[in-house]
Amino acid sequence: MKKVFFLTKHAIKILVIRRLFINYVSNNKVIQEDINQTIKVRGCKVAPDTIKRKFQHLMIYYPDFAFIFFWRIKRNNYRWKKWFTNELPCKIFRSTEISGGMMCYHPFATVINAKSIGSNFQFRNGLTIGNKSNDNSLIPTIGNNVIVGANVVIIGDITIGNDVVIGAGSVVVKDIPSNCVIAGNPAKVIK
Repeated sequence: MKKVFFLTKHAIKILVIRRLFINYVSNNKVIQEDINQTIKVRGCKVAPDTIKRKFQHLMIYYPDFAFIFFWRIKRNNYRWKKWFTNELPCKIFRSTEISGGMMCYHPFATVINAKSIGSNFQFRNGLTIGNKSNDNSLIPTIGNNVIVGANVVIIGDITIGNDVVIGAGSVVVKDIPSNCVIAGNPAKVIK
């Protein structure tokens, strides 16, 4: 009986994924960038190497990708969402503009409220990006190719440049230049 339920659920998931692909992925370059970046960084081998097959692979095996996908399409209450995301507790404010190539590892306990975030943004669990003094005009701007470790806090009207790596546990409250590695509380350039 369990095997029949599993096979039925899997068949329904494949049908839902096909519909989602047609409606939201086939003509959306930003979501396609998210797919390609996630496949590349995670080192997934998918055959055939098509955007459709990559999307299916990520939706089935990576609930953190599915979370980002449902955020992108603005369908947080999608009927079948829980079959793909396992109800990850993460919040990304709708007002935050995020370019393509975004990916996450275990987005548990994450809140993202920024002016904008560039392409190829990677983050891990426990990330807080937000305002200072409960003023939503005082939120960060983050550049391209930024990688953020676990349990990082980025607060205030600051700018983080391009190609920055932020070490786990860092607290970022001042502007950060491009092309560096930062860590600490308060965060400082270490490389």
